[in-house]
Amino acid sequence: MRFLTALPVHNEESHVAAVLERVREFSGDVLVVNDGSKDGTARELARFPWLEVVTHATNLGYGAALKSAFQFALERHYDALVTIDCDGQHEPRLIPRLIQALTPQVDIVSGSRYLEQHPGDSLPPADRRRINLLLTAEINERLGLALTDAFCGFKAYRGGILGKFDITEPGYAMPLEVWVQAAALGLRIVEFPVPLIYLEEERSFGGSLDDATFRLAHYRKVLERELARFRCP
Repeated sequence: MRFLTALPVHNEESHVAAVLERVREFSGDVLVVNDGSKDGTARELARFPWLEVVTHATNLGYGAALKSAFQFALERHYDALVTIDCDGQHEPRLIPRLIQALTPQVDIVSGSRYLEQHPGDSLPPADRRRINLLLTAEINERLGLALTDAFCGFKAYRGGILGKFDITEPGYAMPLEVWVQAAALGLRIVEFPVPLIYLEEERSFGGSLDDATFRLAHYRKVLERELARFRCP
């Protein structure tokens, strides 16, 4: 299977080189979406001549970066797309296993940090775990899914489904759009257990989203909007 691994990146000068070196061990084709970084990220990316880069002139958001990755994979006709974050939370060695799990009967393989326990798992920040639990339960109830982790960015998508998504949410709520649209499209989803790693527990979402109450309300607003847009119950 010819697949692309894509990383959304914003101001990751301190992490990106080490992460890319590991990703390259397990993926022949690698894309970075440099989402308006203002630090030395672009300089670090220039060190890797084998790397594909899409650059956003300004910071558009996590969801917008993934939308660019979807479009790139579609234009290059990849059989599959793997998405992985650049902050060290995901282990690149698992990329081939996600691809192996993307059988002809599966459309999306979604990493789950809560499907199984792994030795050395981190303790997630309390507000992040609470919001994840609440939204995952609401998604399952509304969409008839059986997810354990609605917000893990480590995923594998079958290439043929990428053009079916209509991503409008530019920020961190974008996975909610993915789940609603995947359910509406009848896509086949499996979860894959991945370690729970938090290297920077105080890492910022940015702006008002750093407030847990606001973040939960925003996520619910996006979920309700998407449910209405696709006429889900």
